[in-house]
Amino acid sequence: MDAFSDLIRGVRAHGSLFGASTLSPPWALHFVDGAPLTLCTVLSGAGWIVPEHRPPEPLRARETIVVRGPATFTFVDEVGTRAEPIACGEHCATPEQGGTRHRRGWNDPGEDDCGGDAGDAGGVGYAGDAGGAGYAGDAGDGRGATTLIVGAYPVRGEISRRLLDALPVVLRVESGGTADAVLDHLAAEVSVDTPGQQVVLDRLLDWMLVCTLREWFDRPGGEPPAWWAAQRDPVVGDALRLLHAEPAAPWTVAALADHTGVSRSTLAKRFADLVGEPPLTYLTRWRMTLAADLLVERQAATVADIARTVGYSDPFGFSAAFKRVRGINPSEFRRTATTLTGLRN
Repeated sequence: MDAFSDLIRGVRAHGSLFGASTLSPPWALHFVDGAPLTLCTVLSGAGWIVPEHRPPEPLRARETIVVRGPATFTFVDEVGTRAEPIACGEHCATPEQGGTRHRRGWNDPGEDDCGGDAGDAGGVGYAGDAGGAGYAGDAGDGRGATTLIVGAYPVRGEISRRLLDALPVVLRVESGGTADAVLDHLAAEVSVDTPGQQVVLDRLLDWMLVCTLREWFDRPGGEPPAWWAAQRDPVVGDALRLLHAEPAAPWTVAALADHTGVSRSTLAKRFADLVGEPPLTYLTRWRMTLAADLLVERQAATVADIARTVGYSDPFGFSAAFKRVRGINPSEFRRTATTLTGLRN
């Protein structure tokens, strides 16, 4: 398991809702839920992403923009559009709430696509906090119409939050990269209604997000997080994979050095230079991140159980390390996180 795979494994599309409508100018779709991560890509046409408190970003055909919440954003035909913003959130795909008439992956240009206040601005199906996607299809004659796909991703837990911390509020990836092949599959899949389509669309959105983040991390002149660049190093990359594959193992610098085929001093210096901290410090922080999620997910497990799961035979030593890294002891963290989760639900 590599670091990126570990961090992104909890960021998954699920239960995507696809709507059918024509986005003909003018339009303004205000995505109000502030999802932790929202992916926007245009299959045809163009528009502008206007993030809250950020400058507008043009979004042309086959380009992708990822917006990091909790700030909201608007998709408009042009900056300063005369269209009244249509609030798109978890009820946006419900006709009774003013959203798009929809079916999953289905486009029927003969239907009245927008209900309620959506009017001529067009609508979008959007799955809100449940994760998923919206689709605004070209259901008209194609003149000035824009085809938009929006994938909203819930990000729960401390593991995936480390990925969010490495991203800016808005990142963009131009066309011509590895994500183009995914766009072709998405375009083909949303045009038909076949068994298993929901699973296919969810997985395509996940694939799209992975390709987009890879492109952005590897962009010329970019400043990717240290762990991303370090994965390419033949020595430090191997050490990182070992720590992520077996975080509970009794690792020492000497053991890591033996596995990577270098001396202890070489590994220690190379790791610190590329990752920004010593290998065992990195391991401790990663163990505490894993433990934080386990404390919430496994309510029946004791602190001692969690300690053993992440490599500590002594629960007191684990509690001390957890408080040193996270500023709060494990029991207090569990109570606070469980209360917040209950309030969100």
